[in-house]
Amino acid sequence: MDVFKAISERRSVRKFKKMEIEDQLIYKILETGLWAPSAGNLQSWDVILINDQEIKQKLTTAAYMRDFISEAPVVMVLCANMHKSATIYNDRGRELFCIQDAACAGQNMLLAIHALGLGACWVGAFDEWLVAEAVVLPRHLRPVALIPFGYPDETPLPPPRRELDELIHWNKFGQEVCIER
Repeated sequence: MDVFKAISERRSVRKFKKMEIEDQLIYKILETGLWAPSAGNLQSWDVILINDQEIKQKLTTAAYMRDFISEAPVVMVLCANMHKSATIYNDRGRELFCIQDAACAGQNMLLAIHALGLGACWVGAFDEWLVAEAVVLPRHLRPVALIPFGYPDETPLPPPRRELDELIHWNKFGQEVCIER
């Protein structure tokens, strides 16, 4: 699939067919995450794959009752590995780079999911503590996203997008710096 087509046609899918996903497809998706850019090539992210219904229900609760999470065949809990990134980049690695690494890997995997004829939805609104409790996360892992995925049972319409002119700023954004040191 053409990368431009994959980017423009990928949608957030929230309805899934009751079909299992072959392990080879799951591993192919995860492998695309490894090729994402990452600070110092540390690949400071981890993933927990959930297919247990009881745990998926706990994740649904943690995500403020978004029922489609428990209805997906597989839910990926994408985590930033704060310790791994901090070993080289200290606080900036712990607070930012590991989250960027996880987000880049997640985007690659979302595109791979779409290219393979599957559907997924990036869920960022959740109670981190409840997610950590549900999947028994160690302290050095921070959940960044829940990604329920499976064979889509819907074809969502494209959402509206901003005009490029609204977000492009050449050379400077404004007249003065508003960030404190």
